[in-house]
Amino acid sequence: MTLGTTPLGTFTGGDAVELAVVERGGFAESRHLGSAIVLGPDGTVVRTLGDPRALILPRSSMKPFQAIAVMGAGVPLDGPAAVLATASHGGTPAHLSVVRGLLAQAQLTETALQCPPDWPLDPAARQERVRAGEAKQRLFMNCSGKHAAMLLACVTNGWPTDTYLDPQHPLQVRIRETVERLTGEKVALTAVDGCGAPVYAMSLEGLARGIQRIASASTGSPFALYRNAAILRNAVLADGWAIDGPGRANTVVIDRLGVFAKLGAEGVMVMAAPDGTTVALKVLDGSLRAASIVALRLLVDAGAVSAADVDALEPELDLAVLGGGVPVGAIRVTYPA
Repeated sequence: MTLGTTPLGTFTGGDAVELAVVERGGFAESRHLGSAIVLGPDGTVVRTLGDPRALILPRSSMKPFQAIAVMGAGVPLDGPAAVLATASHGGTPAHLSVVRGLLAQAQLTETALQCPPDWPLDPAARQERVRAGEAKQRLFMNCSGKHAAMLLACVTNGWPTDTYLDPQHPLQVRIRETVERLTGEKVALTAVDGCGAPVYAMSLEGLARGIQRIASASTGSPFALYRNAAILRNAVLADGWAIDGPGRANTVVIDRLGVFAKLGAEGVMVMAAPDGTTVALKVLDGSLRAASIVALRLLVDAGAVSAADVDALEPELDLAVLGGGVPVGAIRVTYPA
């Protein structure tokens, strides 16, 4: 099945455009191709680059949908606990404390987590664990908050916890239905994400529409789906540290610009500005190094965020290209005007 030009796979180079280059000493050393879509505050498609109707795997950019499904299953998440349910966290002590709290609510231990053991993404937290002689742990894995929230939903509903990642498990069925409601698309393909949970193929346009519905949701909505979406959005914007970590791109963008941001592995990025303008993009080669600045520049072009504010933020996005330890170039946005 396909919604774009390429069946059973993401779009090809012929369906993509150049989004950014890696420039060293004035030489374009590498080029990042991809596709993107920008939705205006009213949901109108205001810009496309490449083929936004082609299927992609959203990877961790799908986490907001999973968290909302958990909330819809009777788990009243709020504050940092809601954010950790949608996070690709850095594994700092503050992150791990919230994950342990979710497990404690479920009266489960870390052994119930079925995400793979890993090191914390945050360099300082990782070095501390290595110096202490610790091994990789499931708790440290960046998706452990999502998994803990899933387990809490299972316990709340009396569902089995040992099969919670099975696509036919009641929780995963609810997640798939939530994905379809928010994106407006039927799931075309189910794959296994890096953390072991199901991940559903969708178009960039569907992903953008789902994220925009979350970003524009109201806590006063008559529909629980949108009330939960609004609670999640407000939690992320209030506690940006929890979704990523100190100095990491999503946290910086959330805290400095008030933009809802969620990365996904293999070059996926979604951002929604305060006015509802939403960007979804996929870098074809899977690299995330240009994804944040490309998404931000698209929001600038749409008039949703200030160019001056993004200019001021750029030094915090690790865009410098080094030679001999000093900057000799940069990652530069090059998508067509």
